[in-house]
Amino acid sequence: MRTNVVLDDELIELIERARQLAGLKTKREIIHEALRTLIRLYEQAEIRNLRGKLKWEGDLHEQRLSSP
Repeated sequence: MRTNVVLDDELIELIERARQLAGLKTKREIIHEALRTLIRLYEQAEIRNLRGKLKWEGDLHEQRLSSP
């Protein structure tokens, strides 16, 4: 699906900065990477919100010893 978006000057500057930092060549690559990163950050936040809310049973020391 093709979508056209109007970008203001501030957003154009941010895209250029992101392009330089990430070493990406096109606006399309930047937008794809930005969306993947945004999703990843929000998913991580959801996981962090579970801290202390889940009950875990097991022996962490034992698990660490049995790992290769």
